[in-house]
Amino acid sequence: MENIETDRLVIRLAKPDDAEAIYSYRSDFIENKYQGWFPDSVKEVRDYINNMPKTIDVADVCFQFAIISVDENRLIGDMGIIFTNHKNMQAEIGCTLHKNYKGKGYATEALKAMTNYLFVSLDKHRIVASVDPRNTASIRLIERLGFRKEAHFKESYYLRGEWADDIIYAMLKREWVTN
Repeated sequence: MENIETDRLVIRLAKPDDAEAIYSYRSDFIENKYQGWFPDSVKEVRDYINNMPKTIDVADVCFQFAIISVDENRLIGDMGIIFTNHKNMQAEIGCTLHKNYKGKGYATEALKAMTNYLFVSLDKHRIVASVDPRNTASIRLIERLGFRKEAHFKESYYLRGEWADDIIYAMLKREWVTN
């Protein structure tokens, strides 16, 4: 897969050498309280990356992508993409940034670029985002990108000792506007 490039970012498949940087912010329970993946070690992250297929667009596999700041040449976040449904024509997307890079437009830029890649380059029919309703910043972000709310599931998944709600947002390829 080729890199996805924006003015400030390079988005590429995560590499084993990214494990330490990803672990450094992913393991921050307070900052990432709405995230589903809290790795226990750098080794867990490295093993996860090593076990990803070498080609993307494989059904029911979560691919981790690294978000790199061009100016700093530093990994500042990651995105998870899962290809699902009929002939892999759908994808679920999620994004996590290091706390020092939140609120600066990086998540918007990264998600917009990945959404465009999924619709234009990979010809996906539909993209879904699953968001904890308490994560208001992510909800504002996904709505700003044009995703529409499709469902609010009450206590639909078990997260760190409690039942949590899940809101599903989605967008169809024909709804995507690249401006």
